[in-house]
Amino acid sequence: MESGVTGVPEPLATRLGHSFADPALLTLALTHRSWCAEHAGEESNERLEFLGDSVLGLAVTDHLMSELPHAPEGHLAKVRATVVSAPTLARIAQQLGLGEDLRLGRGELLSGGQAKQSILADAFEAVLGAVYLDAGWETARRLVLRLLVEHIEEAAAGPGGHDYKTRLQELVARRFDGAPSYTLDETGPDHDKRFFATVHVRGEAMGSGEGTSKKQAEQDAARRAWDALTTADPPPVTDRAPAPPRSGRSHA
Repeated sequence: MESGVTGVPEPLATRLGHSFADPALLTLALTHRSWCAEHAGEESNERLEFLGDSVLGLAVTDHLMSELPHAPEGHLAKVRATVVSAPTLARIAQQLGLGEDLRLGRGELLSGGQAKQSILADAFEAVLGAVYLDAGWETARRLVLRLLVEHIEEAAAGPGGHDYKTRLQELVARRFDGAPSYTLDETGPDHDKRFFATVHVRGEAMGSGEGTSKKQAEQDAARRAWDALTTADPPPVTDRAPAPPRSGRSHA
């Protein structure tokens, strides 16, 4: 919506995948202090931003602790810092079209405030705070992961990370002169999907994994297969993650 319109930006709520019980919270999350300077009595989104920053940090930290159980604290801290950085949050805000719905003062609007990294990142955190107040921790956590999980995986698999799909591909090429293949399945609604992957080497299932994205599930499966192929006494099939309840789609 154009800056100055006080109605609730329903398309943004739709893009977020959350129907607000209290729509005023979303409007508040999009209200920059420059708007308040020109409209006496209006409250800015700064308190919601403060709350959303904590929601974001906890959701990302909780996910990292669960998905990277053996990673050292230093690596976890670096991954989190990358994921919750202003550039990353501003990119997500841009993908959501959040800038178009910001309530900005005339001066900020004329100076391109709708595209400023700091304003977008702060507003995104404010939106997370609004979702938390409106629907609680679990809804806010799912939203964070849905929007950020690929960024988390990318940061975790960067320098110092563990890209097991690449490791496994190189190992299989050296040892068997071939390539691993994966089958995928998914369960759950669009806003809370769970993915299951099984990796096959020379037609044999070598590892199964799961995660909140296809990439994460495949990385988990690749890790288990890589561990099995690089240990003298590979773990039995029963020690691997359970297979999904239905057959998967095969791809290389």
